[in-house]
Amino acid sequence: MPSAAHPLLAASLSGHDSFVEGVEFSSNGKYIMSSSSAGVILAVILYIGLKSKKEENSDSNRSDLDEKPSIIGQKKDTLKQVKGKKKAGTLPAKTHNRQFAVLKGHTGHVCDLEYSLNGKYLASTSQDRTVRLWSVKDFKQKEHQYVRANVEFDHGTKVTFSPDTSEDTKQQQPVRFSKKKEESRSSVTGEFDFPVKHSAEIINIAVASHGKFIMSCSRDTTIILWNLKGEVLSIIDTHQMNNSFASISPCGRFVASAGFTPDVKLWLVEFTKTDEFKQVSRAMELKGHTAVEFTKKQDPHLLITGIYDASFNIYDNMLISMSPDAYVTAITKGRSVVLFNTENGHLEEILQDVHGDAITAISWHPSSRYLATAGGDDRLIRVWHNAAGIKVQIEDLQGRLYRTRNENVKGLSG
Repeated sequence: MPSAAHPLLAASLSGHDSFVEGVEFSSNGKYIMSSSSAGVILAVILYIGLKSKKEENSDSNRSDLDEKPSIIGQKKDTLKQVKGKKKAGTLPAKTHNRQFAVLKGHTGHVCDLEYSLNGKYLASTSQDRTVRLWSVKDFKQKEHQYVRANVEFDHGTKVTFSPDTSEDTKQQQPVRFSKKKEESRSSVTGEFDFPVKHSAEIINIAVASHGKFIMSCSRDTTIILWNLKGEVLSIIDTHQMNNSFASISPCGRFVASAGFTPDVKLWLVEFTKTDEFKQVSRAMELKGHTAVEFTKKQDPHLLITGIYDASFNIYDNMLISMSPDAYVTAITKGRSVVLFNTENGHLEEILQDVHGDAITAISWHPSSRYLATAGGDDRLIRVWHNAAGIKVQIEDLQGRLYRTRNENVKGLSG
């Protein structure tokens, strides 16, 4: 469905023919990855197309994906959640040798988590009305201590760190982490509440890497940019029917949004030389996602097999995230995590049914060594070794070495 033009829109990237569920920048700022309900795996193949124009490689990658076993996840649990008690439909999780740590402490549904930019901490928020700060260096220990901050009257649904890692933003209330001189452990203090500007549920927040603004995205078509004092800098109407996700580029200059339309939209946020906000302008639109449609009397199960088996909300949640080094891409489907080689789209590893409930959040450690997942109503946070990423990195280095040797031989023979 075509969207109306907007004076702030820099560019519109189209190609999806169905609901766009997520969009994310790579940490090096060179790529943008998007996913749609029609086939999230195709987003990885789209990324490959941007990196390599060789048609034969694309065809072989698709055939390799088809040969891989289908990704198995659990269907949506229809049992209602009971507040304060473990969900009746929570299932036993399978053990996996890639597991590095299990973080226990939350007493309610775990909504979100994120690593700090310096890699020292992991923050999580839950329906138990707390935000907890975990130390990465304690992951090797059997017991994992945390610093706890209580949320009054409500619970945080999203959590993110500021660039200096001293401030954590949950929903629209900054919380400051500090360490007292007489104590070895950190403490948490609330700062202030942002004014209510969104008219719909906030589905994502982020802090720019340079610390000049905070972005909040709601489920309607609104994205708001704030300064660190809680003042509105700009309100963006994405004209995407409704938003499904938004993120800030690693350089802090761009905001990307995904929604009901098949386009991913990018916006340029400009500041003056004195760091005063200037304007938000159009950047570009990314097109490429496609969809499948039902025909009359067609069996719907024919459309949800293979790489398309996450369509039509069969799973509670479906998330996608590229590792900071861009070697692997993680996709969650129900209670499982699937790792793909970002270079060629090959399936590297499946962490199947590793949570008792549908995975609600994933976050990569800045070093790409670890991946953290939140298990919703199972109240657990699990941390995984990124063995697949190490494998892909070794293969990449071996390929570079081989190419360098061939170039040296050619140079000597020439």
